[in-house]
Amino acid sequence: MSKTLKICIRVCFTIIIILMLAVLGLLAVLTITEYKPGNIEKLSLKGQAFDEAGLAKEIKLLSWNVGYCNLGATADFFMDGGTKVVSQTKEEMNVNVSKITQELRDEGADITLLQEVDRKSYRSYNVDEEDVISGMFPDRLSSFAYNHKALFIPYPIPPLRNVAAGLMSLSGLKVESAERISLPSPFKWPGSTCNLKRCLLALRLPISGSDKKLVVINLHLEAYDDGAGREAQNKYLIETIKKEYEAGNYVVAGGDFNQTFSGVDVGKYEVGATGVWKPGLFDTKELRDDFSPYMDASTPTCRSLDRAYDKNDKNFQFYVIDGFIVSKNVEVISHKTLGLGFENSDHNPVEMVIKLK
Repeated sequence: MSKTLKICIRVCFTIIIILMLAVLGLLAVLTITEYKPGNIEKLSLKGQAFDEAGLAKEIKLLSWNVGYCNLGATADFFMDGGTKVVSQTKEEMNVNVSKITQELRDEGADITLLQEVDRKSYRSYNVDEEDVISGMFPDRLSSFAYNHKALFIPYPIPPLRNVAAGLMSLSGLKVESAERISLPSPFKWPGSTCNLKRCLLALRLPISGSDKKLVVINLHLEAYDDGAGREAQNKYLIETIKKEYEAGNYVVAGGDFNQTFSGVDVGKYEVGATGVWKPGLFDTKELRDDFSPYMDASTPTCRSLDRAYDKNDKNFQFYVIDGFIVSKNVEVISHKTLGLGFENSDHNPVEMVIKLK
C-alpha cells in the first residue's frame, strides 16, 4: 500500500470519527436539555381584569393559530410540502404581528385562545411574541404554556435550530388559576428530545353568583404522527373535559385540533393533491350527549403551506380544523369562521358567543 493511500485512509477515518463524535455529542446535549414538563403545572398570570363571568351573560371567545406570526400569505413550510424553514422576512413578520394584534383588539373577545406563539425562536427572528402580544393588552390577564421547547433542531438543511413556542390565552374576565396539562406524546427517544410536547392550557374562571367555574381550555393537537398520537390526545382531552363537567363546571375547549370533526361537510376542501398535509378525523361520537362540537365549514379555517397562498388558484388546498367543544350547560348563541384571507397567518380565527345556562 502506498504512503499516499495510507494518508488518505487515515484522513477519511479521522473525519468519520469526528463526525460520529459530533453527532453523539449533539445527541447527548439534546438529551440533557430535553424539555420534560410535569403532568400538571401551575402557570403564572400577568396583567389585570376587572369584569367577571356570570350566568346568562354573553361571553365572546376567539381562537386563532397565529402561525408564530411568520406564516402569512407569501409563506410555505418544509413540514407541509414547502421548502422554507424561516418562512417570511423579519419585516413581513413585524407586519403580521401588528395586524394580528390589531385584529384581536378590533374583535374585542372576552377570552382569546392563541396557538403557535413563539418566545425567541430562530424561525421568528428570536422575537418574544408572547411578551409583545401581552404588552398590547394591558386590560387582559394572560397566561402562556410551552408545547415546544428545544435547544436545537438539527433538521432539515439548513436546520430549524432553536424553538420555544406554545399556547397563549388572554382573558378580560377574572381568572382564578391557569394550568398546563400535558397530553400523551407519540414520540420516543431520541426523537422526543426536540419534538413537540403538546398540552392543554386550562383557565379556571369564577362565575358571579355561582360556586361553579367556567373552565376554558386552549389546545393544539398532534399534526405529524401516524394517527396513534392524535387518538391518545383526543381520548385524554375528552376525559379531562368530562371530569370538569361532572364536577358541575361549565366547559369550553377550543383551538387547532389538526382534525376535522366527523359530520362536518368538507367535500369542497377534499385533499386531492399528493405531497400536501392531510388532517385527521375527530370522531365526535366519543363526546356522547354531554358535549357539542362546533366547526364552521362555510369558510376554511386553514390553508396548505406547500406553497405561497394564491387566492386565484382554484386547486389550492384548504382545511377545516379549528373549532370548539362545549358542555351542554353552555348555550351557543353564534359560531363562525372569520375569513381574513390568510394575509397574516395560515389560519383564520374562529369565533363563538356563549351564555352559561
